[in-house]
Amino acid sequence: MGQKNSHKKGLRRGDSLRDKVAHQADHGRRNFLRNLGIIGTSGFLLNKLPVSALGMSPLAAALTANGDDERVLVLIRLKGGNDGLNTIIPIHDFGTYEAARPNIHIPRNEVVELTSSLALHPQLQPLQGLWNDGEMRVVQNVGYPQQSLSHFRSSDIWASTSDTEEVVTSGILGRYLNNQYPDFLSNPPETPPAIQIGGPGNLLFNNADDFNYAISTENPTQLYNIARTGQLYDVEDVPDCTYGEQLGYLRAVANTTFRYAGVLAQAYDEGANTAEYANDRLGDQLALVARMLRGGLKTRLFVVELDGFDTHANQPDAHAALMNSVGVNVKAFFEDLKTGAIDDRVLAMTFSEFGRRIYQNGSTGTDHGAAAPMMLFGKGLNGNGTTGGLADMHDVDDAFNMKQKVDFRSVYATVLSNWLCIDGDLVDNLMGQSFARMDDLGLFCQGTVSDNNPRAASLGMRAYLSGGEVIIDYTLPSTANVGIHFFDVAGRKLSSPFRGQRSAGENSQRFSLNNIGWASGVYVVSLEVNGRMYSRKLGMFR
Repeated sequence: MGQKNSHKKGLRRGDSLRDKVAHQADHGRRNFLRNLGIIGTSGFLLNKLPVSALGMSPLAAALTANGDDERVLVLIRLKGGNDGLNTIIPIHDFGTYEAARPNIHIPRNEVVELTSSLALHPQLQPLQGLWNDGEMRVVQNVGYPQQSLSHFRSSDIWASTSDTEEVVTSGILGRYLNNQYPDFLSNPPETPPAIQIGGPGNLLFNNADDFNYAISTENPTQLYNIARTGQLYDVEDVPDCTYGEQLGYLRAVANTTFRYAGVLAQAYDEGANTAEYANDRLGDQLALVARMLRGGLKTRLFVVELDGFDTHANQPDAHAALMNSVGVNVKAFFEDLKTGAIDDRVLAMTFSEFGRRIYQNGSTGTDHGAAAPMMLFGKGLNGNGTTGGLADMHDVDDAFNMKQKVDFRSVYATVLSNWLCIDGDLVDNLMGQSFARMDDLGLFCQGTVSDNNPRAASLGMRAYLSGGEVIIDYTLPSTANVGIHFFDVAGRKLSSPFRGQRSAGENSQRFSLNNIGWASGVYVVSLEVNGRMYSRKLGMFR
């Protein structure tokens, strides 16, 4: 872990009078910088929204050096513990659901059915188009072993990826920051690798010494003007004393803030929004992310937040409003990205610290629970579908909460490895242990699909060239809905020449290369069976 931070509050024993005077002067400079809006805790304001720019970490460096530098991940935090049962309605066991929630259940005739077992809250209806277009997946029963029912503790676990009984004081993005990048403040990257909008930072961005690497300001106009002048402070030419140490630190923070303010403002000025967002907090945040991405910002990681999910009382109206915000704004976000021709680069994912209880309480609300669903959005999912099984309201833990069937860290690891294309060993190292990758999320990138793909092998899938055709052979255990998809090795879909039902047993399908129009190179052939993806690499050289 990193070295202890030397920037303590107050004075050290033995400080000289000169140092004490310098210390007081430093406080004056700190107040001056704060008044300018260069340092603070509420975030850089852009279009009236606080924005925090996260500094380099091993993960962020890997995104820049080793990953697919075009792909973006947007995390949507549903703060407070989202009620999964009223988000993804368990219509497969509707009687049990209705009996447990006589006053707060969603009526059967109001749900938005996606499949025979999957339905959405009616206020999430705007997401149906993403589902129909193969750009939405649901992971059911997500959580972690020995669920903590504390907002703070559970939020820390989601941020640190620690075990329940293990207290880790760093987040996955801030981990090892001091040792790995000791010169971040004096030599920051040109573009912030990650940005949090609309709320204060949390443990996700902290290093081992509880230092938050978010760069923040409250005054964008003055800061942007300073950034445009290029007048950055010298961090080396400072006195060799406590005052000099602190002054150098403040100058370094200012330099970093200036640099990022210019980058963010330029992207904001060059971008645009063309979709209609809700006039609410989440809408403002997602609109800002879309605008900066359309303006050419190269940041890879974004976190936005919607608060209010701690629905202990009067849940129906409050939760419906929150669901409406998610549905309307996620739809608008991807419409914005599509207009900007960058929707294939972005994956969005919801998460919350825990779900809610199966049974309603005496205040027409729900109390803290355990397992809950996550929703993922984007073309990179290569089709719609669900994983994690159905919500089981009968297999419960000692507190009568639904049990976790999918560890959230497996979802994280899959997204980092198979979407952002980070080396798997590095992901495991950052998370502290190895978690199974979820191939059925449909995510992959160059290097993650091979001829030894165990899922493909389970169907005896083969993809090969013969006589100017691509031939795909596979065996189905039963009649299934099948799709054939072709991708390049970066994960961009080229075509989907077949969707339909195929019979049990051996199957072989042929597609003419003349119709596909491939140039020489390496491609990925994906077989979709009942929503699950099975992939093979295929080299074609003419």
